[in-house]
Amino acid sequence: NQELEPKPMDRSAGKVTEKSQLAFAVAGYAICSSCMLVTNKVAVHVLPAPSLVLFAQLSSAAMAVWGFGEAGLITVDKLEMKKVIAFTPVAFAFLGVIFANIKTLQYANVETFIVFRASTPLVITFCDCIFLGRALPGTRSWISLVGLLAGAIGYVMADSSVEVNGYKWVMVWYGVFCFDQVYIKHAVDSVKMESNWGRVFYCNLLASIPLIPSSYAELMSGKMEWTVNSVTALSASCLLGCGISYFAFLCRKALSATSFTVVGNCCKIATVVINYFIWDLHATPTGIAFLLVSLVSAFFYQQAPMRKSTTGHLLDAEEGGAQKQQESTGNK
Repeated sequence: NQELEPKPMDRSAGKVTEKSQLAFAVAGYAICSSCMLVTNKVAVHVLPAPSLVLFAQLSSAAMAVWGFGEAGLITVDKLEMKKVIAFTPVAFAFLGVIFANIKTLQYANVETFIVFRASTPLVITFCDCIFLGRALPGTRSWISLVGLLAGAIGYVMADSSVEVNGYKWVMVWYGVFCFDQVYIKHAVDSVKMESNWGRVFYCNLLASIPLIPSSYAELMSGKMEWTVNSVTALSASCLLGCGISYFAFLCRKALSATSFTVVGNCCKIATVVINYFIWDLHATPTGIAFLLVSLVSAFFYQQAPMRKSTTGHLLDAEEGGAQKQQESTGNK
């Protein structure tokens, strides 16, 4: 039995590798996330066709992943009905978040969107506890979450450039986003895939299909003007869309739903800096200060551990709170 147990150095090496993989996933997601919001803002400004922009992002990502898979460069899951059924809600949740995201950016500035996003961990942490088997966070994390909310309230009071229509779309996005964070975490843990690229392929392919009619209508409307700027912005958004999809699924696999949300919020500091230098519709200095309060608070959040059952076993997040396994003596 002792020979079967991993040596201390083996366990240490495994932990180092796991941390390196997590760092790689978070760094990649941070870069893509920090640039994506501003890129989408520019894309829908120079090309006022949100459905077409979104369809281009999703379909190009799916085709690129499929093409690299067929070429043998990466491992991509083949289309299977069982996986299609399991990933269809994921695709629609993903689609709903992105579409509401783009619509919000048509009416509100980037900081408005970011600060509302910063308050979502308050809701998702309870969803983590109720549906995914996590314990409630500790005192430090609760203080961090309250700081997120305080910064959001202060920002809204200080921001004089926010439009009411933007708030309507933010509220739509808010509800869909919370569902998206919790359900996709469940699906990532429970649907077995051959590789992370398989998740990217399934999600982007299935989410692009409902957009075909509206994208075609916008394309044939004649209201768009194809210029070097519009093509460049669209191409950049497609490239970032594929990248953020890949790194997001890596992070979702490794982190809890709340922790993944907080990581996304921390990434927005770079977004604020980028937006300040390239866009003229940004918040006041007071609003920026409150925004930074929210983001600094997010930095100090600590992931809650899995909740334990009355028998001492960790609850299985994939089963939404069911026991991970029964005691072997009970089975006998």
